[in-house]
Amino acid sequence: MQDNENRPYQQCTRCIMDTTDPEISFDEKGQCNHCTEYFRLAPLYIYNGEETDRAREALIAKIKEAGKNSDYDCMVGVSGGVDSTYVAYMAKKFGLRILAFHFDNGWNSELAVKNVENIVKKLDIDYQTWVVDWEEFRDLQISFLKASVANAEIPSDHAFLAATYHLCSKYNIKYFLSGSNFATEGILPKSWGYNAKDVKHLKGIHKLFGKTKFKTYPLLGFNREFYYTYVKKIKMVRLLNYIPYVKEDAMKVIQDELGWVYYGGKHYESVFTRFFQAYYLPHKFGYDKRLAHLSTLICSGQMTREQALEEMKKDTYPPELLAEDKEYVIKKLGMNAEEFEAILNAPPKSYKEYPNDEKRLKFIYKVYNKLRGR
Repeated sequence: MQDNENRPYQQCTRCIMDTTDPEISFDEKGQCNHCTEYFRLAPLYIYNGEETDRAREALIAKIKEAGKNSDYDCMVGVSGGVDSTYVAYMAKKFGLRILAFHFDNGWNSELAVKNVENIVKKLDIDYQTWVVDWEEFRDLQISFLKASVANAEIPSDHAFLAATYHLCSKYNIKYFLSGSNFATEGILPKSWGYNAKDVKHLKGIHKLFGKTKFKTYPLLGFNREFYYTYVKKIKMVRLLNYIPYVKEDAMKVIQDELGWVYYGGKHYESVFTRFFQAYYLPHKFGYDKRLAHLSTLICSGQMTREQALEEMKKDTYPPELLAEDKEYVIKKLGMNAEEFEAILNAPPKSYKEYPNDEKRLKFIYKVYNKLRGR
């Protein structure tokens, strides 16, 4: 881990990112590299009127053309969260034939399950669930927790990507519509996590700390991704970048139209993710992802800096819910309180302290993106 203890605390004067990101930098105005980079890239990824409308219309036409010999035009991952729900809603409005896909890693909240059920029922779309083998997945999650790395969500993120490509290939679907978007997710420090696609890293940590063997856990190495992308011609599209995406407005639409219910925070539709983001990361690493989420909303004009600072003062994790979630997480992982406290109190480590393919993957993806014209 990069030592940040001796650095004076500083917070951006434009957004609210601060020196809890050890790699943050500031200019002479006190504005950080994150919001500066956001504004540099915004013209490429933010909706800008008629030009984006034309691009979206062309994209929808391509998706329909690619799906004309299949049962579906596209697949949409639905978690029960606002972004993926709104993608499904808009894709249906654009006349696309959708296969909804839900990745079940065993941590869904009851509210998330109800949201997903409402989405597929009210939009009248087909639905496929990928359920992980719990014993394999639990062992991998515990391995990442024992490794003391910041991105303990890699087991979920990696499997989701692998399952997505697998199902698109199985159903001959050429387009996967992702809920990822620049307007509300354009800022996230690299120092707070690591590439979920790095199979060497995932296998390396599992080999050091795991007890079971992979039998059904879906893996996605670069070779496999290359096959899906160039041979099967599967494309991932961030549909929300093609529309004027304002989160509060989107939430109201899906509440009114789909009976969607808010779950209290970004990605809190998962019990583990709620505990991970609201307690584990801040407690163990000092990382509060709300800083990045709210800073992005400031940059996209959906919130003022003053509003964001007030939001940061709120307790989004009531003590009763924290205690309940912590007990549930410990029990579900098959651990005892002492074992879990030992993990929480172990010194944080960098992903670089474990096997990884970072240098090779950076080079490969640089070439890969050039070939794709990105």
